[in-house]
Amino acid sequence: MTLMMVKEVYAKTILSNSKVYDYSLNPYIGCEHACTYCYAKFMKRYTGHKEKWGEFVDVKINAPNLLQHQITKKKVGRVWISGVCDAYQPLEKKYEVTKKCLEILLKQDWPVTVQTKSPLALRDLELFKQFRDIEVGLTITTGDEQIKKIFEPNSPPIEKRIKTLETLHSNGVKTYAMIAPILPKVENLATALKGKVDYVLVDKMNYHYADWVYKRHKLEQAISNNFFTQKKEKLVEAFKELGMSHQILF
Repeated sequence: MTLMMVKEVYAKTILSNSKVYDYSLNPYIGCEHACTYCYAKFMKRYTGHKEKWGEFVDVKINAPNLLQHQITKKKVGRVWISGVCDAYQPLEKKYEVTKKCLEILLKQDWPVTVQTKSPLALRDLELFKQFRDIEVGLTITTGDEQIKKIFEPNSPPIEKRIKTLETLHSNGVKTYAMIAPILPKVENLATALKGKVDYVLVDKMNYHYADWVYKRHKLEQAISNNFFTQKKEKLVEAFKELGMSHQILF
């Protein structure tokens, strides 16, 4: 059992300028999901954590108060929850930092894009339904649970993520799936997502944090350009056949 170092911290700011959307909002530093490929590992350069990625989380307990203060001084823009953590990782069940921030964004009528791997997002379904402009996405990188366990050891099961999208979508919440990074055995996801999402985003592996994982499991071919191109072509063919809106990011 991995020992998780949890620390309550006071952040100095909570709404950050983003290159993806107008702003990003990260209620936590670090993530319990411990995905081996996670690009957010770069955060350790700035936070001073000595623990391995996936073994520490800092909880920004003053995030709602900060947001309440900052939101009155910022130009309205789309807020990405989250850029460098999962806002619905297990600790959110206890701390509800994400939920409290969403309540403030709702009150101010700001547009929001949520990205997570967690079915815990369903806890806030009634909150999502009150937004005028919100979309909720689940990241799903493979259709195979064994592959998921290799690369995302502590993340929720694939089936539960797909079911989460289905529940959100059937309740009128705009949904999307983020197939990124493309991992082995990804091709059956198009069929599994049909009717559960408004659109799908697809990207390749853009970082090298997980190179050792590919090597250990003799999956080196799955990080080649040929692999990504082949999987992309199969996914696009399936999306077109199923009439699904999609965007390829590479």
